[in-house]
Amino acid sequence: MLNARIKLRHLQAFLEVARQRSFARAADRLAITQPGMSKTIRELEEILGTALFERSARGVALTQAGLTLLRHAGPAIRALEEGVSALGETRDAIRWLRVGALSTVESRLLPEAIQRWQQAEAGETGVNVVTGASAFLLSRLRRGELDLVVGRMTEAREIRDLTFEHLYYERLVLVVRAGHPLAGVEPLEARRLEDYPWVLPPPRTTLRQQVDSFCVRHSLHLPGHQLETLSLPLSHRYTRSCDAVWVAPEEAVREALVDGRLCELALPLERQGGSVGLCTNTSLEPSLALEGFCETLREVAAGMAVTER
Repeated sequence: MLNARIKLRHLQAFLEVARQRSFARAADRLAITQPGMSKTIRELEEILGTALFERSARGVALTQAGLTLLRHAGPAIRALEEGVSALGETRDAIRWLRVGALSTVESRLLPEAIQRWQQAEAGETGVNVVTGASAFLLSRLRRGELDLVVGRMTEAREIRDLTFEHLYYERLVLVVRAGHPLAGVEPLEARRLEDYPWVLPPPRTTLRQQVDSFCVRHSLHLPGHQLETLSLPLSHRYTRSCDAVWVAPEEAVREALVDGRLCELALPLERQGGSVGLCTNTSLEPSLALEGFCETLREVAAGMAVTER
C-alpha cells in the first residue's frame, strides 16, 4: 500500500529533478522556488528513509534507490495523467502515439509504418515522433514519456529493464560522393581514410561504438576535420558537397547508392550489422493503438527483408 504521506507533488518534484539533473532547473519548470523544491525532495527522502539523489558541484545524480523509484513512478504518473485526460475525451478524439526514433529507421521503416497504420486505423490517429540518441530516448521511455523507441539500440546500456524485440539487421557503411578519390578503389587501405573529413555519429551513441571498434581494428586515427551529427539531411548534403567519408546507416543511403549520387567504399565497417527493433516499457499497460502500430512495424520490417534478398 502506498504511504499516505507521499503526495502527488512529491512524485512530480522527484521526476522533474531526475529529468533536469538540477534542483534549480526543476524548480523553474514547476514554477516553485528552489528552497521549496529542496524541501519537497527532502520530505520524500525522509518518508522513504533513503537518499534519492547524490549532490555534487556538477549537479545531482540518482542513487540506486532513486533509479528504482524512477522506474515505477514515471509510468505511474503517466498512467494517471492519461486517465484524467481520457475523462475529457470523446469517442472520436485523436489517439496519439509517442514514438522515439533513431536515425537508422527515419528513412524507410518508420515513415512507411506510420502511413500504413494511419490508413488502417478507424478514427483519427496522431503520431508524435521524437528523435535523438538512444540514451535520451530510452530514458524518456523508462519515465513513461514515450510509448516505444524504434531503431538500432541493442548495444545501449540503457535498455536494462526495458524489452527489446528484434526486427532485422542493418549495417553501417562508409560512403562518399560520386567521383570521390576513394570511390571504386579496391582493395582500399584503411589508412587512406585519415586523409579526408569524416561524418560520424556523436560520442556515447551505440553507432559511435561501432566506429570506435572499426578504428581500433585498423589502427586508425580520426582526422581533425569531423562532423558529428545524427541528422540525415545534413549528412547527405555535406557528404555530397565535399570529400567527406560518411559513416551511414545502410537504409539511409540505399536510394542514393542505387542512383549513383553516393558510392560505398570497398572497406566494410561491419559485416552483419546491428539489430534494429522496437523497445517498450513493460511496466506500462499497452494500448490497442500501440499494439496495432507495433504489428505494423513488424509487417513493414518483414517486407523490407523480402525486398532486400
